[in-house]
Amino acid sequence: MAIETIGVVGAGQMGNGIAHVLAVAGYDVTLMDVDAERLEAAIARIGANLDRQVARGKIEHEDRSLALGRIRTTVSLPELGASDLIIEAATEKEAVKQKIFDDLAPSLKPETILTTNTSSLSITRLAGRTKRPEQFMGLHFMNPVPVMQLVELIRGIATSKETFDALQVVVQRLGKTAVVAEDFPAFIVNRILMPMINEAIYTLHEGVGSIVDIDQSMKLGANHPMGPLELADFIGLDTCLAIMNVLHSGLADTKYRPCPLLVKYVEAGWLGRKVGRGFYDYRGEMPVPSR
Repeated sequence: MAIETIGVVGAGQMGNGIAHVLAVAGYDVTLMDVDAERLEAAIARIGANLDRQVARGKIEHEDRSLALGRIRTTVSLPELGASDLIIEAATEKEAVKQKIFDDLAPSLKPETILTTNTSSLSITRLAGRTKRPEQFMGLHFMNPVPVMQLVELIRGIATSKETFDALQVVVQRLGKTAVVAEDFPAFIVNRILMPMINEAIYTLHEGVGSIVDIDQSMKLGANHPMGPLELADFIGLDTCLAIMNVLHSGLADTKYRPCPLLVKYVEAGWLGRKVGRGFYDYRGEMPVPSR
């Protein structure tokens, strides 16, 4: 299964990062989103991130131009059907992802491999909605994609060895490291990370420490590069809540119950950095605790 052309669904933070690293690795990429303005913003962001890599000596200026030239954009989902591989990187909502795969089905060529960048949802269940579960698996990149070295590979119950081997080759070509996770809720990284973040929110909710003190405690006391509340803002509180809900419902254990304060922030629309306010307020010169 030689893969050279790749379609990416979703031009948000994850989608544009995935398109970036694929193009640098020499793949021809079609980046699709229903919002043309989001596509324009994605290309601008990819260009800025490539400039940063040039400035740091990670790539040559010629590589920057070649990479940008390998990315084309479209608002038409069927245009991705001719790709060797499709990576779905839409919002972490199962109904949205299912509709994308349903809508893609009529335009796919027989050998196209389908993957999802989901951080928590069942690969087997998503694959079961397609007519090609053998050619479906999870390909979970970490955020920010151009910086983070890890990719989780998750097989569904029907994923073929040929599909898995082809995806391993893609990850190797990207210069990243693959880990293999079984198809359990939230896989490896988020199965460990999200309960820690949720517990930090409980620590705030119960008044054990302030936002700043909780983050300082983990940065200076556990040598974490970013505090858990700051990290939650970076990930997006809506995404954190979605993953905790998947863990809670999928594993039926009360230890995964989302903190009520996390629910309250999401209901308020305080979703983190992407909207300017979460546990911190980012609308001034420096982030400050939001409450």
